[in-house]
Amino acid sequence: MTGIRDLGRLEEMMLRLPDLVGSPLSINALREDLQVVHKTVAAWLDTLERLFALFRLPPFGAPRIRAVKQERKHYHFDWSLVADPAARFENLVACHLLKWVHFEQDTQGRDLELRFFRDIDGREVDFVVLEDRQPAMLVECKLADRDIDRGLRYLKIRFPNADAYQIALSGQRDYVSLQGIRALPALGFLRTLT
Repeated sequence: MTGIRDLGRLEEMMLRLPDLVGSPLSINALREDLQVVHKTVAAWLDTLERLFALFRLPPFGAPRIRAVKQERKHYHFDWSLVADPAARFENLVACHLLKWVHFEQDTQGRDLELRFFRDIDGREVDFVVLEDRQPAMLVECKLADRDIDRGLRYLKIRFPNADAYQIALSGQRDYVSLQGIRALPALGFLRTLT
């Protein structure tokens, strides 16, 4: 364990973190809010990750896409802490994908990583599963049925061999778009992660 002296500020950070789920986490913004140094916030986040309170995903960046490469997204192992329905759903899917990635690594020896995508033009994909450092699965989360997300279309065009899904929490539609992206209810997708 690490020596944490300012439990009050750590508690403030823990109360703030669920509101930031689903967005790249700025350590500098947290540092300013809590009025502590960058190194302290980074150490607290590392400690919370080691205690399995949260996990962080690095961004996916490849030479042919203009991806951001700095800030990571974080998710809580207890997604019920997240108040916003869209962020809570994204957090739930993150936990299931992480569990599936770890299961496949442990039982099949697959070289998998869970990441996210965001580029400098504002296009995003919630989750990118890499296999042997190449995109194998793209997943975008929505609360309800919607047209295929532009970020998902953009990434699918650049990585046509990756399986691409847009899942909806309360969605009913199940179809494959012209780009080869499958839109389906979340439950149907999550059942495939066995």
